[in-house]
Amino acid sequence: MRSFLGEKELARLDKIGDVDFAYACELGRFRASVVRHRLGLDMAFRIINTEVRSMDQLDLPESLKPLTQYHNGLVLVTGPVGSGKSTTLAAMVDQVNASRQDHIITLEDPIEYLFESRSCHVNQREVHTHTASFAAALRGALREDPDIIMVGEMRDLETIQLAITASETGHLVLGTLHTGNAPRTLDRVLDVFPVDQRDQIRIMVSESLRGIVSQNLVPRLDGEGRVLALEYLVNTPAVSNCIREGKTYMLAGIMQTGRNVGMITMDDSLKNLYNQGLISQDECMSRANDQANMKAHFEA
Repeated sequence: MRSFLGEKELARLDKIGDVDFAYACELGRFRASVVRHRLGLDMAFRIINTEVRSMDQLDLPESLKPLTQYHNGLVLVTGPVGSGKSTTLAAMVDQVNASRQDHIITLEDPIEYLFESRSCHVNQREVHTHTASFAAALRGALREDPDIIMVGEMRDLETIQLAITASETGHLVLGTLHTGNAPRTLDRVLDVFPVDQRDQIRIMVSESLRGIVSQNLVPRLDGEGRVLALEYLVNTPAVSNCIREGKTYMLAGIMQTGRNVGMITMDDSLKNLYNQGLISQDECMSRANDQANMKAHFEA
């Protein structure tokens, strides 16, 4: 155990019973987790690709690239655990790093992809190693004159509040949430705030949000790995109005009519993958947000 964990990680494991960290050796770089349980300790390792792949290499839609060109605002990448959020976020940071001359700060737990400064100056900070928490790191980041802030996980009220504030004060904030689609993402962001603050937060989010990318990795029909299903919401005037009025249930319809700016729902993305013969009908059905509509699509 001591060959994997440093003194700080061991102390945190003793105190709270679990610890996440990055581990590098001659075999590669890994994201690791250690937890205490009834029979002792358990460790899980996830491989981190040492190469930061570009948005083009990942075959991400061209319509996502404008999100990396804003000088302020909030961009959210969402999805379940293991859906490739970190990889997509790293590709977006790489796009900024290659195309702009700005200051990027990443806040992660733990640091996964390693960025070399290219056109931008990049600082990477790790929670529990370089700072106490995401919220503390965000407060500190605002004093470091960044242009772009990447938040590895927006997991609590203070972090979300600081991220929204930063996006309103001249910073482009890229963050992740564990939510399945764009409407749920907005509901999650709004629901963490006390009821008496939600009207104000809705207005702030409606003005600062640039886009939401929700994704899922679906097993391929041929058994050769997984394929990306991607939902994309752009903050158009119609979307902004829905957020301001708390009518997030209307966003799916707006995305279906917003294809000209690249918007697509998760269900339409799944249908496209099925029509291309890339995923099975069962996978398409089980991952659909609107099961009844998807069933009707297959029965038509």
